[in-house]
Amino acid sequence: MGRLLERLLNAGTLRRWQKASRGATTAPLSRLRRHRSDARKLRFYLDQLIHTADGRLALPLVGSSYFPRPQGTEWSWRPELWRGPLPVPGLSSVPSKTRLGEEVQLFHDCAISELTLRQLRNLREEDLAPFCLRMDVFKFDGSFLSLVIDIPVEATIGLTRQHLIRMDCIVETEQPIEIFARLNVKHGPNTEQFVRELPPGEKDVTVEYDLAYSRLNEKRIEKIWMDLIFEAPDLNQVILRDVTFARYRRANI
Repeated sequence: MGRLLERLLNAGTLRRWQKASRGATTAPLSRLRRHRSDARKLRFYLDQLIHTADGRLALPLVGSSYFPRPQGTEWSWRPELWRGPLPVPGLSSVPSKTRLGEEVQLFHDCAISELTLRQLRNLREEDLAPFCLRMDVFKFDGSFLSLVIDIPVEATIGLTRQHLIRMDCIVETEQPIEIFARLNVKHGPNTEQFVRELPPGEKDVTVEYDLAYSRLNEKRIEKIWMDLIFEAPDLNQVILRDVTFARYRRANI
């Protein structure tokens, strides 16, 4: 009932302004002056509403898991950090082993941490991920810095050496930097590691890992995770606009 009444009131208001607009050329000046004043007040709020609505509706939808997937994809995933808002969106002077959300963890061996992590809203028209991760590195006195992404157990179910695992990411850096992506697959007491260097200077990056070239024990797969390793990261800013994963079978030859 409330919504019906609201629609009726809105329809009545619209008819009133349509009538005032059509009669503006013949209306008495006193009435025209009043209409102009009311219209200017109304336009201020309408412009505000349109501006806010355009901005919000242009943003990627919070919680979105949409991204292009390879043909034959059996499983795909965008981590929560790039999908929805975290309870704690940012950290400074980040100690090693600190988690940002449930799936992302930072590792380093700095004596004094001058690192910050912050989840930000993606605002660009081309972005598909609702959120991004910005890492600022100031003085870095350690020997390694890595960002670990825990991949859900669903990715391990039915995983064989006939599968490929693919990671797509959008990376922006303030200064050129070497970034390595190391896929880790734990099977029993052993861990298979597959290392790829992200192409230097490229923003839209795809890396694939062919499990056929491994000694993977398919019956004992327990866990998968990704290490993003940053070489000589000091005095740099890295923004990961999006990170997604997909699993699919290799083509039969």
